Amino acid sequence: MTERHPLTDFEERILQNIQDHGCMVLSVFDREGKEPDFSYSIGFPKTSGQPEVIVFSLPKALRANMINEIWRQCTSEGLKLADGKRISGLIEGFECISRLITSPQAISEHLGSAIWYHRRIRDSEVTEAYQIVWPGAHQGLFPWENGCVQAVIDDQPALYNLSVH
Repeated sequence: MTERHPLTDFEERILQNIQDHGCMVLSVFDREGKEPDFSYSIGFPKTSGQPEVIVFSLPKALRANMINEIWRQCTSEGLKLADGKRISGLIEGFECISRLITSPQAISEHLGSAIWYHRRIRDSEVTEAYQIVWPGAHQGLFPWENGCVQAVIDDQPALYNLSVH
């Protein structure tokens, strides 16, 4: 039997945030600036019955607000995430779309603390998550639509395209 290490202050903070707020939003940035910043949820499956979510490149506070609003909609309004589901109320004037991620590589590279939480606390694995994709502000187009500007495409790595359906 392997002995478990005591929880770090950071791990304790994750657990406290999930207990107090229903989830924790963790924001990640590339110190070298080569990859887009992103934020992801920790705790969605436990508190909302939905997979974790991830959002890329928008300002950190907006990403956090989007994730918290998704959690609220899941727990208060019965939102069920699905591939291609349009979600209102995340960005004023625009709908966002949830896209299913099932690639173990994409999940392991982007959801590290969520993986820790589910393994350590829930004795489960993260086998799917949803990328919340936003449209370009000027054209309202999503990265997979013809005419979408390259910056919108570059700012949102398509983790859902790595998934096996």
